[in-house]
Amino acid sequence: MTYVQPWQVRYYEADQQGVVFNAWYLAWFDEAFTAFLRDKGLSVFEMANQGINFQLVHSEIDWISGVRFGDEVSIAVQPARIGTTSFDVHYTVLREDLVTCTAKIVYVSISSDGAGKQPVAPVLRKALT
Repeated sequence: MTYVQPWQVRYYEADQQGVVFNAWYLAWFDEAFTAFLRDKGLSVFEMANQGINFQLVHSEIDWISGVRFGDEVSIAVQPARIGTTSFDVHYTVLREDLVTCTAKIVYVSISSDGAGKQPVAPVLRKALT
């Protein structure tokens, strides 16, 4: 189950080399994952109010081709491994049919009260499978 989020590169996302600055990719992935959850009927705000939280703990990004201001891209979101307290999501950024980068992000479910890791909530696990 792949969710695809369209994105148009904004002026301020490009650096002095004329390509998207690398830090923006993590922001794009965050936006795309939030849209993925919304598509599954979940709100990150409502989940947080119910004590369902997660945070990024590891990321790997491989760039293949640059993306520039004004480019229209698609961000594919593909849930992958789901463990007891963590889960992986794979991302692919495409400009038309050209893969411009791929990424793997590992998230850990955490408690709202700061007590640390907790099992992936059933409602989140269902959305990821």
